[in-house]
Amino acid sequence: MIFTKTDLAGVFIIDIERKEDPRGFFARVACVDEFAAHGLSFQPVQASIAWNIRRATVRGLHYQAPPHAEAKIVRCTAGAIYDVLLDMRKVSSTYGRWIGVELSAANRRSLFVPEGIAHGYQTLVNDTEVYYQMTTRYHPEAARGVRWDDPMLGIDWPFPTIAIVSDADRARPTFAAATAD
Repeated sequence: MIFTKTDLAGVFIIDIERKEDPRGFFARVACVDEFAAHGLSFQPVQASIAWNIRRATVRGLHYQAPPHAEAKIVRCTAGAIYDVLLDMRKVSSTYGRWIGVELSAANRRSLFVPEGIAHGYQTLVNDTEVYYQMTTRYHPEAARGVRWDDPMLGIDWPFPTIAIVSDADRARPTFAAATAD
């Protein structure tokens, strides 16, 4: 696996290393030893998928609050997404910053998302599926989020007209409101 640091502290793009032969290829997509070699602890306890019907659908930005904060690996297994990560960690050198990365079934790329990072995406094509592995079980009482369209964040979504967004995501607070103490 090839780990590439991003502009957000602790966030890595993970690319596969193909072992090709006449049948196709084989590639490792997770290994606790390779994660540890990059200073990452990742032991998933839950996995989920999200299937999205229409292009330009937005999900997020979501995270879980302590004591149920979760790290996750996100991968697009069908279709393509523009994945956005927002640093919610007040002690982080990249607090309040976001990055966007294209994940697709074709590029087979995944993202390591540490605790304290809000995650969301916009689908780039119809019939897109996203696969998640998480280090913590889902706890509804710890579920948090930030509006995908907060003008302070200035996220540059590929499609400015959103096809579908949930009522729950529409009701999320701005970044400033979500981080106010």
